[in-house]
Amino acid sequence: MRKIKVLIIDDSAVVRNIFEKELSRDSQIEVVGTAANPYIARDKIVKLKPDVLTLDIEMPRMDGITFLKKVMQYFPLPVIIVSSLTQKGGKIALEAMDEGAVEVMTKPGAAYSVGDMSVELIDKIKAVSTIKAVKKTSSTSETIKKLSMTTTTEKIIAIGSSTGGTQALTKILPSLPKTAPGIIIVQHMPEHFTKSFADRLNELCEMEVKEAENNDTVHTGKILIAPGNYHMLLKRSGARYHINIKSGPLVGRHRPSVNVLFKSVAKYVGANAVGVILTGMGKDGAEGMRMMKGEGATTIAQDEQSCIVFGMPKEAISLGCIDYTLPLLKIPQKMLSLAQKP
Repeated sequence: MRKIKVLIIDDSAVVRNIFEKELSRDSQIEVVGTAANPYIARDKIVKLKPDVLTLDIEMPRMDGITFLKKVMQYFPLPVIIVSSLTQKGGKIALEAMDEGAVEVMTKPGAAYSVGDMSVELIDKIKAVSTIKAVKKTSSTSETIKKLSMTTTTEKIIAIGSSTGGTQALTKILPSLPKTAPGIIIVQHMPEHFTKSFADRLNELCEMEVKEAENNDTVHTGKILIAPGNYHMLLKRSGARYHINIKSGPLVGRHRPSVNVLFKSVAKYVGANAVGVILTGMGKDGAEGMRMMKGEGATTIAQDEQSCIVFGMPKEAISLGCIDYTLPLLKIPQKMLSLAQKP
């Protein structure tokens, strides 16, 4: 079996050595080289022809975003951003994904250890290695028309996504009207990044979008996104649905976990829920979706052709708990039509 060839780009020799050592532990990965700056990296990409790049943002001579733009224009490859950015990192991470990066990770720190980070990075490298990156062009991406709802609804829509999810959510959420039912989302992203993502979506959407906080209510016209590094659960008090944000161990290597959210929705919303699972690596959300279906919820999965990584939807489909498998741009209309059914 051919190994996945990885090139590590980081100005820190310590980081390069740690990453090379950790990645080389996996028999399916071959670190073909390292580079201390984008100019060295450029030459090594041409010579070594890696399958995946790991790229830091803050580097000498040329910043990572500028280099990423050049890579996607002249030598498109799956690129995973691995950086120590914190507060300002959210906006930069979104810019990186706009420019073609498929994943963004933070370097080891308070959130997790080198070991945890290495496991996650190895998983991501394997997941994105099969992606066929395309050259960055100036053409506009496919958009979707604004939708409307004719009746109000008490239903709740729960969405789970990972790799490629930020792009997918940015395409479909702005099409929803402000009369759409409350939406709760787990998107795998590092801490601090989810707030910037929610703020951007709030500028694009008719619905109010925010990073969820403890005790936020879920209601018509509102979208809540789980904060990075925290689990998000749905609770019910009388007729009121509210959010519970908590820490705790990783669940299926994830925090936030789609399964944690979906299982709480199954418990408290039951048949009044619509579950949606979008592009992403791994199987997070599949078991939770099965529980939602068992409690009477209606379920949707993104189809393989429109997914960047068909991992999470595929796992849910394999459990036999998906009612509709649809292209990404057909999902918003289906969500709304299901929400209007009694």
